[in-house]
Amino acid sequence: MTGKLKDLTINRDGSQNITITVQSDFREMFDELAEKEIDVDIKKHSKRRSMDSNNLAWVLIDQIAQKMKITKTEVYRNAIKEIGGVSDIVCVRDYAVEKLIKGWTHKGLGWQADVEPSKLPGCTNVTLYYGSSVFSTQQMSALIDSLIQEANELGIPTMTQAEIDRSLAVWAKKVEKNEQVDSAT
Repeated sequence: MTGKLKDLTINRDGSQNITITVQSDFREMFDELAEKEIDVDIKKHSKRRSMDSNNLAWVLIDQIAQKMKITKTEVYRNAIKEIGGVSDIVCVRDYAVEKLIKGWTHKGLGWQADVEPSKLPGCTNVTLYYGSSVFSTQQMSALIDSLIQEANELGIPTMTQAEIDRSLAVWAKKVEKNEQVDSAT
């Protein structure tokens, strides 16, 4: 559900009230949760990738894997590491590294971790890569562009630039339409 922050008031005891405007009918959920402790996660709305873009990426991944005689997982994981803005580096106490990596990589194929020594004693730097399931439109587009470039380098026929541009335009319209539907629900 998407909405907009409308108002913020500060009470005499220091607690704060946030007013959020939503277009969807929230009455039933409000009645169910009123006066109960809830989890709140407010973040800036961003366009999400479409399943069409996901399908295109996996077609390219499959073709590259066949040509290189490696697994699709290997192609996918390597491609993710080449995309900017899809990882975070954290400094972790040595004893917690294994547990962090196990929990992170359990989320899916693209969720990866690389380990490097830290300058801090007793710590390790861990690069955490996000899977494409949480990529923004821009990140997914960068992944597809990277896969197309790799396919071209391997001599795998891909769509012409005009076809790619048309496909991305159709995809962008679907994403925009889905957001309008989301804001109306």
